[in-house]
Amino acid sequence: MFDKKKDNSVSGGTNSSDVFRPAKGTAKVVIGNGVSMTGEIKKADEVQIDGEADVTMKTDNLVIGATGECKGTIETHNADIWGLFDGDIKASGTLTIQEQGKATGSIEYQNMQIKLGGQLSGEIKKSDKIQPIKKETKQEEDKTGISMQEAIKKGE
Repeated sequence: MFDKKKDNSVSGGTNSSDVFRPAKGTAKVVIGNGVSMTGEIKKADEVQIDGEADVTMKTDNLVIGATGECKGTIETHNADIWGLFDGDIKASGTLTIQEQGKATGSIEYQNMQIKLGGQLSGEIKKSDKIQPIKKETKQEEDKTGISMQEAIKKGE
């Protein structure tokens, strides 16, 4: 009887295996502490790096844990850096650098927050959907027929 119950719980699989399975529709990658990985990650909703990774990836959410070290080229919506990142990153949502986090390289972001103690260095670029000021100025020139520099000279 004891064996029968044990077999039922294992063969049914609804209780024990569902605890470890992510919900349907989510694709999560975890690179654990002590693991070293080189390669490309495709079609992942969430990536958590607690080990070492030299990767190229596109993901919705990236978390580099306190023990994580990540190099590579990353495109993500949100990034949360607790450890070290070095490379190219584009965050179309929010880039967060936590207290012990350090990001270096070419960094492009829509929104950013850096906690006290977090470090950021390299080529940093804010990406906006708003038209640059230079284009607006050129449109104004076209309407008036004179440039702003000419208008300033006339005012002198």
